[in-house]
Amino acid sequence: MGILNVTPDSFSDGGLWLQADQALAQARQMLEEGARLIDVGGESTRPGAAPVSEQEELDRVVPIIERLRRDLDCVISVDSMKPAVMRAAVAAGAGLINDVNALRAEGAVEAAAQTGAAVCLMHMQGEPRSMQAAPHYQDVLAEVHAALGARVAACLAAGIPRDRLLVDPGIGFGKSLEHNLRLLARLDVFADLGCPLLLGVSRKSLFGKLLGLPVGERLIPSVVTAALAIQQGAAIIRAHDVRATVQAVQTAQAIRQARRETQ
Repeated sequence: MGILNVTPDSFSDGGLWLQADQALAQARQMLEEGARLIDVGGESTRPGAAPVSEQEELDRVVPIIERLRRDLDCVISVDSMKPAVMRAAVAAGAGLINDVNALRAEGAVEAAAQTGAAVCLMHMQGEPRSMQAAPHYQDVLAEVHAALGARVAACLAAGIPRDRLLVDPGIGFGKSLEHNLRLLARLDVFADLGCPLLLGVSRKSLFGKLLGLPVGERLIPSVVTAALAIQQGAAIIRAHDVRATVQAVQTAQAIRQARRETQ
């Protein structure tokens, strides 16, 4: 899943793809490098990010999704927490709703169900402006698993079938470095939710805390972590650096398959 942020303030690529021609060129390049999904986001969810209005987010994402749908052959995802944006994005051509709030906003579950799109439910403790202030868990694995299980159940109850659901443990969203590492070490615990696992670790601050690296120097730990996630059963990796991530994923998949064949 290639990341296409049409925002001025995203932590890594804010302001780079605001114009339709720029966004289209970046999406085309990511597809050429091996991406199969393009995730379009119009509101930054980095720690401390300020919210944007519904209309502003619509104005950012809908024209881009329409352009991608018209000019490229790919699955389009919309990264949004707002029901109205979800509806408009799917009408414009998105086939996946990627919600860092796991459809917890009022009316979000109903909106997602009515669109017929697939949904990725991500775990987040708190909300973007304050989620990293003081994240706390008694048992991060058990609590994230239980929270995602509850959201899956809410979607099933609303009529969204399990085969349209994905889950994401939300690395960096209301988690300390220790919380993130514990989750990354045991991604296998989410398999019993019965939904494919999506993971986003690309260029994230955990690598800054762990290794002292600035955003522009986090490629190696990002792709290493992606490969380790594939080894644990992750189905989709969300990334900025598509070519390197695809190579890491393909290598990890080949080794995983070889291990299965020799067991």
